Amino acid sequence: MTEQADAIIIGAGVIGAAVAFELNKLGYQTLSIDKNPASGYGSTSGSCAIIRVHYSTLEGTAFAYEGYFYWRDWADYLEVTDERGLAEFREIGCLVMRTKQNNLLNKHIALCEELSIPFEIWDAAKIKQHIPIYDMTSYWPAKRMNDEAFGEPGSGQVESSVFFPTAGYVTDPQLSTHNLQRAAEAKGGRFLFNKRVTEILQANGRMSGVRLDDGSAVHAPVVVNVGGPASAKINEMAGALGDMTISTRALRQEVVHVPSPGGFDFFNQAPVISDSDIACYVRPEHGNHILVGSEDPECDPKEWVDDEDYNREFTEQWTHQAYRYAQRVPSLEIPSRSRGVVDLYDVSDDWIPIYDKSMVPGYYMAIGSSGNQYKNAAIAGKMMAALIDYCEQGNDHDTAPLRFQLPYIKRSINAGFYSRKRPINKESSFSVLG
Repeated sequence: MTEQADAIIIGAGVIGAAVAFELNKLGYQTLSIDKNPASGYGSTSGSCAIIRVHYSTLEGTAFAYEGYFYWRDWADYLEVTDERGLAEFREIGCLVMRTKQNNLLNKHIALCEELSIPFEIWDAAKIKQHIPIYDMTSYWPAKRMNDEAFGEPGSGQVESSVFFPTAGYVTDPQLSTHNLQRAAEAKGGRFLFNKRVTEILQANGRMSGVRLDDGSAVHAPVVVNVGGPASAKINEMAGALGDMTISTRALRQEVVHVPSPGGFDFFNQAPVISDSDIACYVRPEHGNHILVGSEDPECDPKEWVDDEDYNREFTEQWTHQAYRYAQRVPSLEIPSRSRGVVDLYDVSDDWIPIYDKSMVPGYYMAIGSSGNQYKNAAIAGKMMAALIDYCEQGNDHDTAPLRFQLPYIKRSINAGFYSRKRPINKESSFSVLG
């Protein structure tokens, strides 16, 4: 028997599950299909799950600030209980170092003032008061350990930072996705795991469904690609690449886990920290550990990979990241055994996601979102559902883009900002910072 749905969603990561939830709230009966054994088991499970509000563009900043409120009010947003419990949002704030590289965050400050986002300026003394293990010496530009100048001071000190109180992280990104799955199911959504899409079906010039690896077919007039690092392959399968000026690729990433220096309770005393002077971001991890990620400096090679065939073991990149952070924390003890996460990002050409329709009627994309969009999952799902409904009612999003209202901050944005056909956005950081 052939299965039917109003919309098929390829991918059950955090954004895919949010799209399912929001579409069902609009009355669409969805079927989410994922090759993994459960929701959130792909790249979402490797996410650092940082919730922050600072971005390099007005639209990105507004989107992120709106997204914060869904995590703050997570139980109210879901409207459902989950037998596993609800994901925890630790609202511990985010501290961002002001450097010449980020123009002392002057643009970010202006965007926060325009959007009424709370922030504080901390001088070096206040940073040290909160994080006494820190050495505020400047080491910019970031270097690799084989550089003769590695560990040598740059120019002066990092003298100040911006603290954003409406920030933090979610302790279990996979659980948060399961919460969204249960919320979607409560509205009528269905999820199918351990199944791969092998063909995307079309009839009469538009989407008609998908074929699975067991030979069965599911029919629906709407198909949504939320396939994460596999997104480019899915777009090719759908024949949707022809008019795209922005492409996506899978990028391999390593995240370091190291213990906090003795005598300092990093877990309970430190915020999330972004430090472009050493090109690292960090956040607390349970067991008084520190999670260290890369902010993708020029010195680090980018390893573009096939999403099905890549090295899942740690490499020398782990060591480079750990020692870069040790410049800021001289007392950091780096263990001989590498611990952390190796996973993939789905990255667009300008590190800004594509939330859009496609050239194929009925085919939609929420892709290129890895690294900096976990925090926006709920609002991205809400906007994608609105965009799909807008287009399915006969509107042309390419010529008359959807104006989408951000409910919490009561501001509308042009959803065309995330178009597949946009020029590369030169305001982007071209990094995990978005």
